[in-house]
Amino acid sequence: MVDVGQAAPDFKLPAHNGSGVSLSDFKGEKNVVLSFHIFSFTGG
Repeated sequence: MVDVGQAAPDFKLPAHNGSGVSLSDFKGEKNVVLSFHIFSFTGG
């Protein structure tokens, strides 16, 4: 669990072009918003 004001841990995910993208790629350059929608695409 990440507390308010605490930095999120770094992670890497596949990108649309087959390469990878990590959260650290944006550190100090852009704002990043992470949004998790549990059960959004599960029909549950």
